[in-house]
Amino acid sequence: MRAYAATAHRLIDFLGRYRGDSIGPAELVGVVATDLRAFLAQRRAEGLGASSAARELSGVRAFLKYAAEQQGSHAQLPRTRAPKRPRTLPRPASPDDAMGLAEDAAAAASTPWIGARDLAILLLLYGAGLRVAEALSLTARVMPIGTTLRVTGKRSKTRIVPIVPAVREAIDDYVRQCPYPLSGDAPLFVGARGGPLNPDLVRRSVAAARKRLGLPDTLTPHALRHSFATHLLAGGADLRALQELLGHASLSSTQIYTAVDAARLLDVYRHAHPRA
Repeated sequence: MRAYAATAHRLIDFLGRYRGDSIGPAELVGVVATDLRAFLAQRRAEGLGASSAARELSGVRAFLKYAAEQQGSHAQLPRTRAPKRPRTLPRPASPDDAMGLAEDAAAAASTPWIGARDLAILLLLYGAGLRVAEALSLTARVMPIGTTLRVTGKRSKTRIVPIVPAVREAIDDYVRQCPYPLSGDAPLFVGARGGPLNPDLVRRSVAAARKRLGLPDTLTPHALRHSFATHLLAGGADLRALQELLGHASLSSTQIYTAVDAARLLDVYRHAHPRA
């Protein structure tokens, strides 16, 4: 919300300077493609990257649509193409680093039950490929955990993921230690006061563990999901099966991991082959 509000203010300030006039609701409704291109050109000149520029354009479109609706008119949004974002490869962690990160975060928690909770969450990300939001959206109804788990992901799409014994044991251990009642539609993973767990706390816990272990900044909670996918593919997993496990709507989203695995194999070759 803060980012979108800041975008709206930047657009109004820019249009005022660009047109040399005050900008009101009527002027916003009349914004054309050349105005937006000039705005984005200035933002790129200020050092804005392609991904941030695409988000900026999304915020501008939302604001112009809102302005038109406030005027009782239908939004005629100018056709402006967003900057092309470079396709970057995910950076997975090694199995030892992934497990070390989870165990260190658990050991550094303020109380044993919070440590058990953090370990269970991070093992779900690495051992089952869940997103942070997916793990935190689980309710107590999933207990007792079996060999599979039904997960609701993006666009309310559900999928079934297998749960390996180590992940199941970590979740069971957390539930046993949790001092708050976990039943019905209550969140499975709760905060220190028993309410829904803030995802930022998971990210902070990982960041602190990463710093203590001297691991790269790219090892985020989401990187554990990337590691899950990369390690499965390296172990011979079928690409279509991996797509289902990750909950990707398009196979193209999953195919990026083939490039990650190829890069990993080439790196192994360069370090191991006597004539590499």
